[in-house]
Amino acid sequence: MGFRYTDYDVIVIGGGHAGIEASLAAARMGRSTLLITQTLDSIGKLSCNPSIGGISKGNIVREIDALGGEMARLADATMIQYRLLNRSRGPAVQAPRIQADKYRYHLLAKHTLELEPNLHVYQDTVVGVVIDWKPVLGALAEGAAGTIQAVKTARGREISARSVVLTTGTFLEGTIFIGEFEAREGRLGEQAALGLGADLRKAGFTVGRLKTGTPPRILARSVDLSILEKQEGDSPVRPFSFAGLEGERPQIACWLTYTNADTHRLIQENIHRSPLYSGKIQGVGPRYCPSIEDKVVRFAERERHQLFLEPEGLDTDELYINGLSSSLPEEVQDSFMRTIPGLRDAVVTRPSYAVEYDYLDPMQLTSALETKRVRGLFTAGQINGTSGYEEAGGQGLVAGINAALHSREGAGYTPFVLGRADAYIGVLIDDLVTLGTKEPYRMFTARAEYRLRLRHDTADERLTERAWQIGLQKREAMDRLAVKLAEREDLVSRWSAHRIKSAEAVSFPSLEKHVGKTCAEALRDPRVPLEDIQRLDESFGQYGGEIATAAELEIRYEHYIDAQDRRVDRLKKMDGTPIPAGFDYDSIPGLSMESKTKLKAIRPATLGQASRISGLRNSDVMLLMIHVR
Repeated sequence: MGFRYTDYDVIVIGGGHAGIEASLAAARMGRSTLLITQTLDSIGKLSCNPSIGGISKGNIVREIDALGGEMARLADATMIQYRLLNRSRGPAVQAPRIQADKYRYHLLAKHTLELEPNLHVYQDTVVGVVIDWKPVLGALAEGAAGTIQAVKTARGREISARSVVLTTGTFLEGTIFIGEFEAREGRLGEQAALGLGADLRKAGFTVGRLKTGTPPRILARSVDLSILEKQEGDSPVRPFSFAGLEGERPQIACWLTYTNADTHRLIQENIHRSPLYSGKIQGVGPRYCPSIEDKVVRFAERERHQLFLEPEGLDTDELYINGLSSSLPEEVQDSFMRTIPGLRDAVVTRPSYAVEYDYLDPMQLTSALETKRVRGLFTAGQINGTSGYEEAGGQGLVAGINAALHSREGAGYTPFVLGRADAYIGVLIDDLVTLGTKEPYRMFTARAEYRLRLRHDTADERLTERAWQIGLQKREAMDRLAVKLAEREDLVSRWSAHRIKSAEAVSFPSLEKHVGKTCAEALRDPRVPLEDIQRLDESFGQYGGEIATAAELEIRYEHYIDAQDRRVDRLKKMDGTPIPAGFDYDSIPGLSMESKTKLKAIRPATLGQASRISGLRNSDVMLLMIHVR
């Protein structure tokens, strides 16, 4: 289609993972979409570690795939190592993680955007938004509310849109720090997005500062790998995408080393030169991914800290030192690095640095990631206070879907919302908009109450049909899901029909106590391995490994899942009870002043969301329930 370069259904600002998913979602839903980014050559750049997935994060990647997003396909196509984490633990906390070729990942992401028919990619810097401040019917915020009209760019252009999605990453008023050096950049060597943060403050948004950082890069040829612990990938390799893996992918090793007392001493002696401790950086950093100086100070009793050397790609000699993030001066970084086994002669190509940037208090958002103050303005990723490619991608997808719906149906659109029982993405968004965050938010399995249902292998079952209904999934995905469910049901039926014989138990001692029982009954015993059951009958082996594992988990955890499902039903009843927009909390007699203040500030959309507001009394939730119903 032809673009007018002045008027779009949806404009997405930012070329990171949130921007990629948001723009592709809107375009694939048939909306004319513009992605504006400061540098086209940085689209999809893996700014920090060259990996995708991990504990809970791998679940999010599979959810993005089930919803028709792109991250899983990009990860599979550029994978250079695969691992399934937490193999020795329960299935609810297992998750895939891959090392990606960061350069090929970026190029494939950029090319994917360029080939999307309804999408126009454009290089410029957005410095402001144009808002019509007339009150909006049905606005979700108290007082004045407006509607997004357009964006303004650094080159003086004003481009109109029905919906706008901000996915600014660490570039929004960003500043990088390396010791005494600082520069207005969102990433080393890349200019910050200046002006938009001030414009959002002027528009009445609550804006704060957060901090993150990235470790140094070194050349592999300068590392003594012979004295380091080698970490190979897992086999077999299983793809993130439910569509499967196309072609073979190379599997290369990572390496493990540790800091020591000499490393810690040098850091302690120079801690006053770190902008984290000198007062230069005001923003709060990520608690669960601290800098090396934070680790040394906060965990002074620790004799060493683990470091992973991760390849950046197949066509580069650069290694990423996972765990060595720092904002200390370059000469200090250089000195303490020499104390680490294997790194005495390391050649540094890029120093470690910290970056401080603006973010919006996410309690200013609805569960659709739309700002309550301005209709048609959505935000996703680090601008909402999160960290991680996966968290950003999941938000971007939801924001892009809702921006598309808003652009098509106007302020009265029915939002696409994922609940806590639907997806890790739903847990993430509900935490942000209900509880807010004062530090970079990172997803963990412990945050999800229903994690047995939110396993990475069930993402397609939970989400593919919903994506199909809004036009984000293809018929092939629905057919693939139907085949998977039919095969799993067939295998469970075969296990339920096959009774274990005495002769079979002779070959498999784990089955001795289960003679006369069905295979399904035997599998409820955690001491019975799946492999023994599968070898009892040739017909069991006709199904792929993923089908057998999924069937096994359904049987082993049946009672736990049933109990969890009952709790989910109660949650859905609460989340299915809406609180009318503009509800008068002052009219409820007996409601505490503290609860009234919190309810009016957050404006929960449902009783379920209200019940999760931090500090809200149970008695006040019951009062609210009575008056709403």
